[in-house]
Amino acid sequence: MLSADQIAEYHEKGYVVPDYRLGEETLVAIRRDHDRLLARRPNFRDNCSALLSYDLAFLNYARDETILDMAAQLIGPDIALWNMSFFAKPAVNGKKTPFHQDGEYWPIRPLATCTVWIAVDDASVENGCLQLIPGSHKARRLMRHEQKDNPEYTLQQELQPSEYDEAEAEDLILQAGQMSFHDIYLAHGSEINTSNQPRRGMTLRLMPTSSVYDRDVADTMARQRGGASMANHSLFLLRGRDLSMKNDFRLRLPAVA
Repeated sequence: MLSADQIAEYHEKGYVVPDYRLGEETLVAIRRDHDRLLARRPNFRDNCSALLSYDLAFLNYARDETILDMAAQLIGPDIALWNMSFFAKPAVNGKKTPFHQDGEYWPIRPLATCTVWIAVDDASVENGCLQLIPGSHKARRLMRHEQKDNPEYTLQQELQPSEYDEAEAEDLILQAGQMSFHDIYLAHGSEINTSNQPRRGMTLRLMPTSSVYDRDVADTMARQRGGASMANHSLFLLRGRDLSMKNDFRLRLPAVA
């Protein structure tokens, strides 16, 4: 469980690294599942933003009771998993993730999610670890982003330079199996990987069920920005009950078979 100091750190800085870490056996299984996914879908070399639409085996990792216990300390006991993703920076030519806020992409109303970012490999400055701007979540607002459409980026919404100071960023250096919990409004990004070591990270997106995953908003966002709609994501109730009574937990087929 998170200590009182760690909970306070999460609310003050927007992120926290718990003491808990995944064991080597679990990491080997995650890497094996990721290799299997890439064998079928080589286009996910850099980023798979909807893991569960393509391989439900990854759902097993989201059911980790210790992770859910810690998440409940931050967002409450009623928890839905609405997405998992895999950010893989291959060795030598791993792509940059521009500074952004997660909430800029997500059709959740009101905006609320705790992201669990799990280091599948050691994450260092040399191979493009996450960079987080502490306290940037406190205003509880979405800052201005720009559409980039840059093939060298893993994501296409980038914070406008006037919205943040990259010099304030802290490097999130993790050993394989460690993880961070971060807030939906926290500004973060990561640099390219030119090292000879891969830097894979898997995320769990955990939402308090007092919020609603709004599929109409997802379609609207896709029409405005282009790209695939997030309206077809499956939601999974992992803890408690649906406080909003409006979430759809029906298993949905992926938009692309």
